[in-house]
Amino acid sequence: MLLYRIASSSSPSGTWAAADPAAPDRLRLLVSDPFAIPASDWQLGAEVAPGAGRLVPARPSKIVAIGRNYAEHAKELGNDVPKEPLFFLKAPSALIPAGAPIVLTPESQQVEYEGEIAVVLRRRLTRASAAEAREAVLGVTCANDVTARDLQKKDGRFARAKGFDTFCPLGPAIRVGADLADLEVVTRVNGAERQRGHTRMMVFPIVDLLVYVSRMMTLEAGDVMLTGTPAGVGPLAPGDRVEIEVSGVGTLANPVAAFRG
Repeated sequence: MLLYRIASSSSPSGTWAAADPAAPDRLRLLVSDPFAIPASDWQLGAEVAPGAGRLVPARPSKIVAIGRNYAEHAKELGNDVPKEPLFFLKAPSALIPAGAPIVLTPESQQVEYEGEIAVVLRRRLTRASAAEAREAVLGVTCANDVTARDLQKKDGRFARAKGFDTFCPLGPAIRVGADLADLEVVTRVNGAERQRGHTRMMVFPIVDLLVYVSRMMTLEAGDVMLTGTPAGVGPLAPGDRVEIEVSGVGTLANPVAAFRG
């Protein structure tokens, strides 16, 4: 099932809608709380009007991102594969929905795309077992961990390079009930495929990552974890269009724009 967050005049933070199992191309308002009620027990309400505005499908207190989780990506940047998960935090203010422009910051001369599988949590997770981590997942979505590569190399750290406004496109929906061990991510720029990866290619599987991170910090309901990017990253230019696809989620498409001041 696909879960969306849509614009609503009655709720500044938006409201939830889900694809109708009987007619997947139609959305219906979700009466149930997706963070409290299992998807199997969700109740759907009125149909959502066609063309309703789609929002970022998560409101995280934090975005945890995993670095160098595909061996070939680590190699293409001249890095060793980490012996334990390498993670960092990405600013929630970087989030944008599908369709919103990625703005190339003037502080960087080399902004690059990184297509990723993102995980959205439905409940708090701290010092979790594998079973608890798996149970805490609401679903998966598409993410673009946009990176100012020149600043990443200059700083030797990730915060500035990955934290600019618009540097975390996320969406368009959350796929609920996906097999976390059998997911593919594909990135296209201007229609040409640039990246293709699968969870079996990850250095550390998704559940193992959640277990590891939950030992260092408590993850809250709604928090997002980006799981790493496959090889094939590259630069973006004004006028480009980036598309990220994750199995069963749909396409996260964003144009690229120059900074206007």
